Amino acid sequence: MAGIFEIAATGDESYFFRLTASDGTVLAVSPLYNTIRAVAAGITAVRENAATGLVVDRSRT
Repeated sequence: MAGIFEIAATGDESYFFRLTASDGTVLAVSPLYNTIRAVAAGITAVRENAATGLVVDRSRT
C-alpha cells in the first residue's frame, strides 16, 4: 500500500501535512501553510518530485 498524506490544522489557522507509511510510521512532516490550497500544492510538489528526485549524500564534509 502506498503512503498516506494526512492534512492537519495547528489550531492557529495554519495547516501541515504528514506522509505516513501503511504501518503508521511518519515518513515526513511539512512546514506550516496558511491555507488548505497551499497544503494541497505542497503535497502535489512532493508527489511530482519524490519518485524522480536525486539522492544527495551530504553527511560527509
